[in-house]
Amino acid sequence: MKSYSFHCVQLNQHLSHTFGAETGLKDDKDLKFLLKGSQLLKVKSGSWRKERFYKLQEDCKTIWQESKKMLRSPESQIFSIEDIRDVRSGHKTEGMEKYAKDVPEYRCFSIIFKDQRKNLDLIASSEDDANHWISGLGKIIAHSNSMNQKQKLQHWIHTCLRKADKNKDNKMSLKELKNFLKEVNIEVDDYHAKKIFQHCDKSKTEALEDDEIEEFYKILTERKEIDEIFQKYSDAAGFMSCQNLVRFLYEMQQEEDAVVAAPALIQRYEPNERAKRGNAMTKDGFLMYLLSDDGNIFNSSHRKVYQDMTQPLSHYLVSSSHNTYLMEDQLTGPSSTEAYIRALTKGCRCVELDCWDGPNSEPVIYHGYTLTSKILFSDVIKAIKNYAFKTSPYPVIISLENHCSVDQQKVMAQHMTTILQDMLLVAPIDGNKSQFPSPEQLKGKILVKGKKLSRQEDPTGTNGNNNLEAEDVSDEDEAAEIEDESVKTEIQQKGKSDTLKLAKELSDTVVYCKSVHFNGFEDPSHPRAFYEMSSFSESKALKLAQESGTSFIHHNIRHLSRIYPAGWRTDSSNYNPIDLWNVGCQIVALNFQTPGTEMDVYQGRFQDNGFSGYVLKPEFLRDEQTKFNPKSITEGTWGTKKKLLLKIISGQQLPKVNKSKNSIVDPKVTVEIHGAQQDNNKKQTKVVENNGFNPNWDEEFTFDIEIPALALVRFVVEDFDMSTKNDFIGQYTLPFTSLKQGYRHIHLLTKNGDPYSSSTLFVYIDIQDCD
Repeated sequence: MKSYSFHCVQLNQHLSHTFGAETGLKDDKDLKFLLKGSQLLKVKSGSWRKERFYKLQEDCKTIWQESKKMLRSPESQIFSIEDIRDVRSGHKTEGMEKYAKDVPEYRCFSIIFKDQRKNLDLIASSEDDANHWISGLGKIIAHSNSMNQKQKLQHWIHTCLRKADKNKDNKMSLKELKNFLKEVNIEVDDYHAKKIFQHCDKSKTEALEDDEIEEFYKILTERKEIDEIFQKYSDAAGFMSCQNLVRFLYEMQQEEDAVVAAPALIQRYEPNERAKRGNAMTKDGFLMYLLSDDGNIFNSSHRKVYQDMTQPLSHYLVSSSHNTYLMEDQLTGPSSTEAYIRALTKGCRCVELDCWDGPNSEPVIYHGYTLTSKILFSDVIKAIKNYAFKTSPYPVIISLENHCSVDQQKVMAQHMTTILQDMLLVAPIDGNKSQFPSPEQLKGKILVKGKKLSRQEDPTGTNGNNNLEAEDVSDEDEAAEIEDESVKTEIQQKGKSDTLKLAKELSDTVVYCKSVHFNGFEDPSHPRAFYEMSSFSESKALKLAQESGTSFIHHNIRHLSRIYPAGWRTDSSNYNPIDLWNVGCQIVALNFQTPGTEMDVYQGRFQDNGFSGYVLKPEFLRDEQTKFNPKSITEGTWGTKKKLLLKIISGQQLPKVNKSKNSIVDPKVTVEIHGAQQDNNKKQTKVVENNGFNPNWDEEFTFDIEIPALALVRFVVEDFDMSTKNDFIGQYTLPFTSLKQGYRHIHLLTKNGDPYSSSTLFVYIDIQDCD
């Protein structure tokens, strides 16, 4: 703690030195360059390119940017390293592609943010300067990502201390202490604030410094609920022996390999060398374990691919995006290649391209009949090539909605063939003619879903007429379903045909995903080819799930089904994917750009199986003999019913929702079950007033789960407001089958699904079989 107190107190002047020492970057040239800062050209458009000064702040966690805007607040000129998702060198964003082609790539770089903020496109004055920025930011981001929870907490508290130390004298007056408490989201009345202050002010100087600030830090970060657990398993000297840790892991955490795990946890998390040598754990080590991945509510063995990936493609749920090109709404918002990059890096494995004739014989992508902006088909294919397999090695499906003339369809086929090269699947795998190949067999491959010439040789190689150049196929036009008056007028004026001429070259790119119109579930005596797949609007799919659940499940064992949002969702809102997963629909496409419960549940489901974008359906959704129907569940082999006992104990460092200095959150937690209809449920805690720093609930709930394999658990924290809608603070969603038992921390995510640096819930989980 002493070392931390040192850089807590010697505020600005020593902070970067301390950061350098911590990271081994003390004499790093890149870090020194960033701390000095440099002029960079900020690029916004073809005509807007202006010089601005950028500098890494002394805390090594924030960057200051010069602004020429009038009345701009100091806060708006700073952005945090934690807000950066990526730093790309060269012309790797749309802005750079469009507006900086005249500048050599080696001088260009872009900062990509985690939230919906626009990219920051920058040009350095030399290759050296650009390299300093790219490399320096990379090192700081890598360090920030590798910090443990305790270090993150220390750094965050330190930043708040710096803000509170208004006169920069490295001391803390009573007034500054009160400001600091507000900064960390806790309301303490004057009496209590004074009491804490007097307790720490041993020197009676009316200002806290050095050891006194350290004492204050200890009081502030005390975790009494964890102290109580630790005391039950530790000796009088404050050590938990390896044997007692084994007992704790076995009794409380339900860890089956406790004997093997305990010594490894001591070596991994115990900071005290003496305790480590004695194969024991101190309270600090115990806290670090509980805050780590090993103490996480999400089963860490599910962070890698652990499911059988050798089954047919139709046996998996596939992470899928609707109108992937859109950044905002469905009618007037921008289209962007950046939207494809974001979706693919979020694990999406099926992206959508709406293709229309563009100028200069180059097809474009946009939402037909609307005012959404247009992007080049070739640029999208390049983005898919570059990002398809960065997050997951498993196959990507390009879902084509084709409205192009035959000539521009040929251009589309040519672009896919020349850009994607051997990534593009153009022939069946191992001559498989009766069922889909597996995700394992299709690793690193990009499949095209689209129309296929009917008299042409079928995708899997049976005979047919292969000399056809083009023919009419039915036009499946989802854009025409949009419920908007101006769109309807546009369609009437253009005169919409139900058919479209399809070029052989484009048809040839379709192997396993041939789009066909759905004409009812198949007659077993005349089975449809497995590679034929249909798309359903959410309302049609939900009607089928409601009225013919078991038939839909059987259909989805051999065939792929793609579901898309209703035409009235012009605001890019989402539907609930659960009911469609429950009948085995694989490609349930959501608007990835729109945060909310639906997207939380979606990302929660696909967090499983190593974030690979493929999750194996439960056995009863793959079995040819299944009688399962989620709408009327009878006895069957759907898994053992479970009872979930859940205790919400406390919260830590919840973020401020309202940025006003005097606003403190009043948090409450809601626990939701999303799954089979009778399992859907929600329960909530009481409200803790004026404390987002360390609220304590200590409330128990019980949930009965009939079908564990279909259930997800969502924890939502909100700021309670008597007069208006509660404000969202954070959430975390995971499959019921990925829950770890015992005392666990939940690391909360922002509205956009990014992790907060140190916001957590502390809970106790117990899962029992129902009799």
